[in-house]
Amino acid sequence: MTRNHLRPATRPSRRALLGGAAVAALAATTGTGAAEAAPARGGTWPTQFPLPDGWLPEGITIGARPYAYLGSRANGAVYRTDLRTGEGRVLHEGGTGLAAIGLKLDRDGLLYVAGGGGGTARIVDARTGRLLHTHQLTGATDHFVNDVFFLGDRAWFTDSRDAVLYGVPRGRRGAVRALPLTGDWEQTPDVNNANGIVSTPDGHDLIVVRSTPGELYRVDRRTGRATRIRLVGAADVANGDGLVRVGRTLYVVQNRLNLVSVWHLDARAGTATLRRTITDPRFDVPATAARFGDRLYLVNARFTSPQTPETTFTAVAVDR
Repeated sequence: MTRNHLRPATRPSRRALLGGAAVAALAATTGTGAAEAAPARGGTWPTQFPLPDGWLPEGITIGARPYAYLGSRANGAVYRTDLRTGEGRVLHEGGTGLAAIGLKLDRDGLLYVAGGGGGTARIVDARTGRLLHTHQLTGATDHFVNDVFFLGDRAWFTDSRDAVLYGVPRGRRGAVRALPLTGDWEQTPDVNNANGIVSTPDGHDLIVVRSTPGELYRVDRRTGRATRIRLVGAADVANGDGLVRVGRTLYVVQNRLNLVSVWHLDARAGTATLRRTITDPRFDVPATAARFGDRLYLVNARFTSPQTPETTFTAVAVDR
């Protein structure tokens, strides 16, 4: 993942096209619930919507209402799109030297934003766009705070460059908990390791994808002990990025492979069996996904394309 900090334009590109359909809501364990008015398959909501040129998107989150929130690697800004129309605006302006990688919307209307190389977790009011609090999770060198998921009374953040999870209190008060990863976890130097994160189906622990070499782990949130999940049907989940779990179905976004692999988890999340893959010609290195009704929204990070202020970006919807 790049760490460029470009200044994005505030108007969506006219070159980006709108299609027809929608997607995403967080899994039930986030407490956000599912939307009541999601369109049926083949509905008329946009299936593709534009982001501002130069946005450098990566994370996407959607709550109970049909609005997607997308972060910018360029300057930490957050863009809000109405899934019913595809129209959006900059909600939070970010700032120089900031990044917004993964992000999640809590049921109280607070956005938790992973700060990438800055090592931060920011809390933003999703209604006003106002920055409420910044937690400094790491030092300034060789860390990359990547993604976030809610479990219990904390928002759990991954660090792709260190074998640790960070538990940030939900709300602005309380101490951050650092949870070192042990057990089967082996940290590979100089590459992205821990990336996407969700809860296990039983709601007790966490599932983390290790992008390189492409493995899934169940992590005990009390001890940090990581147990590798046995994969059946494929050797790995190489380039695993964002995760979405719906019941015992786990969606793994494999960014540079331009696909989403769909896995069935056993009751204890000890084994994952490949059921199918989702591909689409509109995928252009999708990084993360969020669920709304019967669809997934994926943000095209375009890591293999020029990352300039003129580069165009979109998010797309597919049936799940």
